[in-house]
Amino acid sequence: MSPAQVVLASHNAHKLQELRRLMEPLIPGIELIGYDGPEPVESGVTFAENALIKARAAAAHTGLPAIADDSGISVEVLGGCPGIFSARWGGPARSDTANVDLLLWQLSDLADEHRSAAFVCAAALALPSGEEAVQIGNWPGSVLRAPAGAGGFGYDPVFRPEGETRSAAELTPAEKDAASHRTRAFSALVPEILSRVTGAD
Repeated sequence: MSPAQVVLASHNAHKLQELRRLMEPLIPGIELIGYDGPEPVESGVTFAENALIKARAAAAHTGLPAIADDSGISVEVLGGCPGIFSARWGGPARSDTANVDLLLWQLSDLADEHRSAAFVCAAALALPSGEEAVQIGNWPGSVLRAPAGAGGFGYDPVFRPEGETRSAAELTPAEKDAASHRTRAFSALVPEILSRVTGAD
């Protein structure tokens, strides 16, 4: 009997690698497959709305259950920004370097106690039948004054998780997987995936 298939609704190679590493041990009997369909316009105003938009589009395009996430960094003193605009914070180039450089410049005059931030992830499941579920994960920490570490991607080099002395980019993949916002959101979504895709309780 072939395993049930679930589409990973993302074209981001880094994110796909991280999601496969995270999810495959948690959902035995389910095969995670890539998505090569069109990317929808992320017109939502929350992480949850944008994650659902992506999951719905992939489910409609493939006829299979789909999971997606929308994530970013939320800085307290910036009122939660960059937030849903994290990937394009630095302008049209949408580069990690430009995004990080602008954020560091915006916070450059602030004392360490005012640099609180959190990585936020909304993990969404959408089925062709119209069934949906979404879960939110938060990873609290602060913004460093300069990038540190060569691992991870996005804002990882300037994000120091709460209780850590290292940046997220200095953590091993296993250390990051044990604590990250994406782990927290998708772990909470696992029961929904197992129940709705395989019928398991």
